[in-house]
Amino acid sequence: MKAIFTTILSLLITGTQTMASGNGNNGESLGLMATLFIAFSILIVVFQLFPGIMLFGGMIKGLFSQENKKSSPLLAKTTGKNF
Repeated sequence: MKAIFTTILSLLITGTQTMASGNGNNGESLGLMATLFIAFSILIVVFQLFPGIMLFGGMIKGLFSQENKKSSPLLAKTTGKNF
Protein backbone atom coordinates (compact mmCIF):
# COMPACT_ATOMS: atom_id res chain seq x y z
CA MET A 1 0.00 0.00 0.00
CA LYS A 2 2.83 2.36 0.85
CA ALA A 3 4.55 1.63 -2.47
CA ILE A 4 1.37 2.41 -4.41
CA PHE A 5 0.90 5.67 -2.52
CA THR A 6 4.51 6.75 -3.21
CA THR A 7 4.20 5.85 -6.88
CA ILE A 8 0.98 7.86 -7.28
CA LEU A 9 2.46 10.79 -5.38
CA SER A 10 5.61 10.84 -7.51
CA LEU A 11 3.52 10.70 -10.70
CA LEU A 12 1.40 13.62 -9.49
CA ILE A 13 4.43 15.72 -8.63
CA THR A 14 6.21 15.11 -11.94
CA GLY A 15 2.96 15.54 -13.86
CA THR A 16 2.24 18.94 -12.35
CA GLN A 17 5.82 20.06 -12.95
CA THR A 18 5.56 18.98 -16.57
CA MET A 19 2.24 20.78 -17.09
CA ALA A 20 3.50 23.96 -15.43
CA SER A 21 6.71 24.11 -17.46
CA GLY A 22 5.04 25.19 -20.73
CA ASN A 23 6.33 23.84 -24.01
CA GLY A 24 9.72 22.70 -22.71
CA ASN A 25 11.95 24.48 -25.24
CA ASN A 26 13.62 26.78 -22.79
CA GLY A 27 12.80 28.41 -19.50
CA GLU A 28 12.15 31.87 -20.95
CA SER A 29 9.20 31.16 -23.25
CA LEU A 30 5.57 31.36 -22.16
CA GLY A 31 3.09 28.56 -22.57
CA LEU A 32 -0.01 28.79 -24.73
CA MET A 33 -2.38 29.43 -21.84
CA ALA A 34 -0.21 32.20 -20.41
CA THR A 35 -0.06 33.88 -23.82
CA LEU A 36 -3.84 33.63 -24.23
CA PHE A 37 -4.39 35.04 -20.73
CA ILE A 38 -2.14 38.03 -21.42
CA ALA A 39 -3.85 38.63 -24.78
CA PHE A 40 -7.29 38.47 -23.15
CA SER A 41 -6.21 40.93 -20.46
CA ILE A 42 -4.91 43.35 -23.10
CA LEU A 43 -8.21 43.09 -25.00
CA ILE A 44 -10.15 43.98 -21.85
CA VAL A 45 -7.99 47.07 -21.30
CA VAL A 46 -8.30 48.17 -24.94
CA PHE A 47 -12.08 47.73 -25.05
CA GLN A 48 -12.52 49.66 -21.79
CA LEU A 49 -10.28 52.50 -22.97
CA PHE A 50 -12.76 53.92 -25.50
CA PRO A 51 -15.72 54.36 -23.08
CA GLY A 52 -13.32 55.79 -20.50
CA ILE A 53 -12.05 58.39 -22.96
CA MET A 54 -15.62 59.28 -23.93
CA LEU A 55 -16.62 59.78 -20.28
CA PHE A 56 -13.50 61.81 -19.57
CA GLY A 57 -14.18 64.02 -22.61
CA GLY A 58 -17.76 64.61 -21.46
CA MET A 59 -16.54 65.54 -18.00
CA ILE A 60 -14.00 68.02 -19.36
CA LYS A 61 -16.60 69.47 -21.73
CA GLY A 62 -19.02 69.94 -18.82
CA LEU A 63 -16.39 71.58 -16.64
CA PHE A 64 -15.24 74.10 -19.23
CA SER A 65 -18.52 74.89 -20.97
CA GLN A 66 -19.49 78.58 -20.99
CA GLU A 67 -23.26 78.10 -20.91
CA ASN A 68 -25.34 79.93 -18.35
CA LYS A 69 -26.65 77.39 -15.94
CA LYS A 70 -30.31 77.74 -15.01
CA SER A 71 -31.37 76.33 -11.70
CA SER A 72 -33.83 73.53 -11.76
CA PRO A 73 -37.27 74.29 -10.31
CA LEU A 74 -37.09 71.14 -8.20
CA LEU A 75 -33.81 72.22 -6.59
CA ALA A 76 -35.18 75.69 -5.81
CA LYS A 77 -38.37 74.21 -4.36
CA THR A 78 -36.62 71.72 -2.07
CA THR A 79 -33.86 73.98 -0.76
CA GLY A 80 -35.68 77.30 -0.82
CA LYS A 81 -32.74 78.90 -2.60
CA ASN A 82 -32.47 79.88 -6.22
CA PHE A 83 -28.99 79.07 -7.48
